[in-house]
Amino acid sequence: MSQRLQGIEEFVAAVEAGSFALAAQRLHVTRSVVAKSIARLEARLHTRLFLRTTRSQSLTEEGHGYYERCRNALAELEAAEALADAARSTASGVVRLSMPAMLGRLKVGPLLLALARRHPQLSLELAFSDRRVDLAEEGLDLAIRSGDLGDSAALIARPVGTQWMALCAAPSYLAERGHPEGIEDLKPPHEAVLYARDGEASAWRFHTGDRLAEILLPSRLRCDSAEVLLEAAIGGMGLARLPAWLAAEALAAGTLVRVFEEPRPFGFALHVIRARSRYLPLKTRVVIDWLAEHLPPLLATD
Repeated sequence: MSQRLQGIEEFVAAVEAGSFALAAQRLHVTRSVVAKSIARLEARLHTRLFLRTTRSQSLTEEGHGYYERCRNALAELEAAEALADAARSTASGVVRLSMPAMLGRLKVGPLLLALARRHPQLSLELAFSDRRVDLAEEGLDLAIRSGDLGDSAALIARPVGTQWMALCAAPSYLAERGHPEGIEDLKPPHEAVLYARDGEASAWRFHTGDRLAEILLPSRLRCDSAEVLLEAAIGGMGLARLPAWLAAEALAAGTLVRVFEEPRPFGFALHVIRARSRYLPLKTRVVIDWLAEHLPPLLATD
């Protein structure tokens, strides 16, 4: 690498991430590597780019001007790489992807393994987690998200299916508590096993005519693991609102049953998201296209 380019990527990452530590995560290096690269860059330029204290960092006036030019230069380099990448016939390089844990292990992971076998020069780094991730801070190329994406001009989303929800229960639970005939019966003495993140339980949603009803039953179990909720429902701990693809095996085996049919099923849209940029590398496009083609049928229900 030309000496004139050394440290620029670390500098831009530190500005955009807000700290050397987060920049290191984004670049998959240590914090000391980022700090030393920026120190050498400042020495070469004979100027300070950051004002540092023990608690914060901010750009100097010279740092602001240098950042704008470096950002534009890196964008041009990215564009040049994308043009060269487009001329290739085979996807190559590393794609880093985050996805919900259970969906990832059972559905997305096997799909991506099949893709990797088709593209020997493609490498994958997969993270399985139900928490909401920040692509830039964690150095990710893509993430799969379920439900509302929020309003972010920095992201581009592509639909890759719908998680249709089913209300399920064990036969033993229904024999003990009674069998609800519709959403109007979803009230005590019935109880639920609920998905919850950061201590906040998610209400169940149902289409009723032209409106959306939300129901939150009492619960003795709240957790952020769909796998645990499935096992708790099979064990008769309560009613469960589960993705139909996840409950399918238990429904077929009879260890769970659908509580009632819904004339208009409710589902959460799945999207694969990426940072907004002018050019999309072939390696990333191949992963997105593969998921968009092959994931929806795996989530479909009767």
